[in-house]
Amino acid sequence: MSSSTTSAVSSASGASQPGRAGQPPKAPIGSLSGLKPFVLPYRGRIALALIFLVMAALTTLAMPLALRSLIDGGIVSADPGDRVMALREHFLALFGVGVALGLFSALRFYFVTWLGERITADLRSAVYAHVLRQSPQFYETTATGEVLSRLTTDTTLVQTVVGSSLSLGLRNSVMGIGAIIMLILTNPWVMAQVMGILVLVVAPSIYFGRRVRKLSRASQDRIADTSAIAAEVLNAIPVVQGHVQEKREARRYRDAAEAAFDVARKRTAVRAALVAFIISATMGALLWGLYQGTQAVLAGEVSAGHLGQTVVYVILLVGSVAVLSEVWGDLLRAAGATERLMELLASVSPVAEPANPQPLPPARPGQGSALAFDNVVFHYPSRPRAAALHGFSLAVRPGETVAIVGPSGAGKSTVFQLLLRFYDAQSGRISLDGVPITDVALADLRGHIGLVPQDSTVFSTSALENIRYARPDASEAEVIAAAKAAHAHDFIMALPEGYASFLGERGVRLSGGQRQRIAIARAMLKNPPILLLDEATSALDAESERMVQAALEAAMRDRTTLVIAHRLATVQKADRIIVLDAGHIVEQGSHTELLAQGGLYAKLAAMQFNLEVEAPA
Repeated sequence: MSSSTTSAVSSASGASQPGRAGQPPKAPIGSLSGLKPFVLPYRGRIALALIFLVMAALTTLAMPLALRSLIDGGIVSADPGDRVMALREHFLALFGVGVALGLFSALRFYFVTWLGERITADLRSAVYAHVLRQSPQFYETTATGEVLSRLTTDTTLVQTVVGSSLSLGLRNSVMGIGAIIMLILTNPWVMAQVMGILVLVVAPSIYFGRRVRKLSRASQDRIADTSAIAAEVLNAIPVVQGHVQEKREARRYRDAAEAAFDVARKRTAVRAALVAFIISATMGALLWGLYQGTQAVLAGEVSAGHLGQTVVYVILLVGSVAVLSEVWGDLLRAAGATERLMELLASVSPVAEPANPQPLPPARPGQGSALAFDNVVFHYPSRPRAAALHGFSLAVRPGETVAIVGPSGAGKSTVFQLLLRFYDAQSGRISLDGVPITDVALADLRGHIGLVPQDSTVFSTSALENIRYARPDASEAEVIAAAKAAHAHDFIMALPEGYASFLGERGVRLSGGQRQRIAIARAMLKNPPILLLDEATSALDAESERMVQAALEAAMRDRTTLVIAHRLATVQKADRIIVLDAGHIVEQGSHTELLAQGGLYAKLAAMQFNLEVEAPA
């Protein structure tokens, strides 16, 4: 996508959060103005397309003139010799007009189709890039399937309009206006009557058009619902099948599809009524014009060629109106789709890039970075009444390994999410090497941090590219070294094609422990000064955990590390253990010190290690 398109989209995206999908649109075709940033970069090609479009329309309008000359000069002529010569000349003229029409139509088709494909590709790329930058808060209220529906179904509707319908509409508008002008010039009285009939078509068309647009928007929303259901269920097939819920999920999808069909049926019925009304009204106007023309020929007021010319112009006018009614319906559907796409582009992530980002101090080799949480208070947007962290303060020295433990829901993962700026705290301050993280560019901040999540993500590509995801410019030797450090090398080499082996969607060809080691290798290849381990060994068997734990301990000696663990055996060697409960730090110290205190940590340890802990006197 061109830089001008990107900048225009960025400026257009400064609006507030989009409204809910079910709200009725406020403006009709005006919603298509949202495509302006994507259209303007191709002004030159648009100009060429318009030139060829107008030339094709004018060539079509020249056909009746050639036909009139053929009838009056080549058929009605009294002299047989003159008639033969005239026929040849007029047929050659008609053939020339036909060739010109074919050439201009082909050029119009190429440029218009190219524009449709190009603008749609830019639009898809812009929307996709924009939603990738949204914080997790965006996905708390927006289903992934809905986003996919907008990227596919909605952009396809836009492509249909830009690459086809809009061109047909403009071409038929030129032809219709040209036909009206020619009819006024040649038969003003007849045309006045025809126009009077056509004016009666406008008001009902506007009413039907509004109904079509609202139903088109509703139809797209229902299609998005089906996409959301399918995306959710297909990503959880083992759970669905494990609970024998295939029939229930199929019924749920069928109900959503039926709802989409019902709205589409209503939309189609309204469009059909609109088309029937327009064609019937214009056909009435055509027949009235023909009746008046035949009366004029019988009265000797006009020639047969003049009547033929009039008939063709009226046919062109009626045909143009009929096509425009279809195009109008397409424009209404595309307007609804564009509105939905513009809502995505207008969404603003609450986690914003700083206006004047500060650089982080250079990482100290083998030391890591200092972290500090100062009286942080945070509520998840979806749970505004319950504080995930409240008055949270923690200082971590460079190179220190701090373990965070506590019961589920205590706020452990929230610490990681705030440090990575997936969310921003409502109050308090988080700093990295003395620099507030809100003053650091997101790419610099997250580039300083390596994360090994509990649920390891493996992409549908090779093992080599999965590990290299952390550093796309890493050499193959560096990837292999990271895999060996994470004890992933042996099982990768056992795959059919080694590091080139395709791992399947979401890594379905690997076990849970193997996926976890891929994620650990990825973090090691990144080699950041700060390492976040969120239950990094939870999916490993005892032997793999022993090997990977040794590798992680070696890696932790060279950087600042925060470790979340439910299995307390994995954090006993941490420099410090922080115990969280309900968003507060309730205890901290070493494993031995915390056991001696007999508090929450001691109770958790007793449950895991089967220890008897006496409460302090």
